[in-house]
Amino acid sequence: MSEQAWSREEFEMRLREQGRSYHIHHPFNVMLNSGRATPEQIRGWVANRYYYQRCIPMKDAAILANCPDRQVRRLWVERILDHDGHGEHAGGIDAWLRLAEAVGLTREHTESLRDVIPAVRFAVDAYVNFARRAPWQEAVCSSLTELFAPAIHKERLANWPEHYPWIDQEGLAYFRSRVSLAQRDVQHGLTVTLDYFRTAEQQRRALEVLKFKLDVLWAMNDAMAQRYGVST
Repeated sequence: MSEQAWSREEFEMRLREQGRSYHIHHPFNVMLNSGRATPEQIRGWVANRYYYQRCIPMKDAAILANCPDRQVRRLWVERILDHDGHGEHAGGIDAWLRLAEAVGLTREHTESLRDVIPAVRFAVDAYVNFARRAPWQEAVCSSLTELFAPAIHKERLANWPEHYPWIDQEGLAYFRSRVSLAQRDVQHGLTVTLDYFRTAEQQRRALEVLKFKLDVLWAMNDAMAQRYGVST
């Protein structure tokens, strides 16, 4: 007898349950958000996460290139515009560079990628390559770590001004913008995932894909913890 698929509601619940493996729980991120990080550790995190931010539009462009569904493409392209910017809107990558300046890095230094740890680069490149080669629906599913992102952005906005008053609060604009944008993106990605992954086999594959993306983010934090240490 074949395994029975979950209902749409239970499938969504199981996707959301994966949040227990989100990198908000990694010791390096716990340190950052509890005020125990040194300026060097914060700068290291910002510099390394820049490589991830820089590659997100390439990941999204790969999804667009593989997706034959015009309606999905019309919505998904907004992600590229959000990060790269358009018109008068400078975009999320520029906002991240402003964060870099707020913590004491220059744009030139950050964009040079000289501080990017090889293991961080490897993990991010693996994610982009997955998006290029996987079925576009799986690449969309991998983006569902956004389900858990608003919580970490809100935590930073609540804690960082108190713990790190030396950081110019204008530099936190990226986190403020992503609270609402991540919620919008989640709705689209979740709808695609719930619509496509309907058999038991497909649904279990979706959980595997989401776990892969969670592992990418966790591995990035492992690499930064090894390089910069974890303050206690």
